[in-house]
Amino acid sequence: MTIRFNLNSIPTECDCPSDRRVIDLLREDLGLTGSKEGCGTGECGACTILVDGVPKLACLMLAAQLEGTQVETVEALQQTDQGRALMTAFAEEGAVQCGYCIPGMEMASLALLRQEEPLNREQIKEGLSGNLCRCTGYVKIVDAVERAVQECCKI
Repeated sequence: MTIRFNLNSIPTECDCPSDRRVIDLLREDLGLTGSKEGCGTGECGACTILVDGVPKLACLMLAAQLEGTQVETVEALQQTDQGRALMTAFAEEGAVQCGYCIPGMEMASLALLRQEEPLNREQIKEGLSGNLCRCTGYVKIVDAVERAVQECCKI
């Protein structure tokens, strides 16, 4: 099956089985290894990508679901002011340890930053609730997102 979609703002066409998981398509076929497969069952959020601006779990999506969509992966994070603000905040706030969960955390955070309304700390926690971190814990991650919100939204 031929699947056409925009990947990190680049028109992309892939020939693959329609039942190929998106995480496998990204990592194995397209060489984008930033998204991680943590659990493979949708429990951890390490594989979070944005599809049409909405956080999705790449381990639970099939390649056929990408047809006609806009897909963003962590590899494109530095292409936007919000993405750069997130990366800087995560680094400077000490929100990264092993780094395994961070791509998914940053993608979920990017979706939060793009919301129309300003976010408070509780909304950030709620927005990241599907993403697990076993090393850093959540305080520094929430601090980093809060900092990025303040920088991007001038709150």
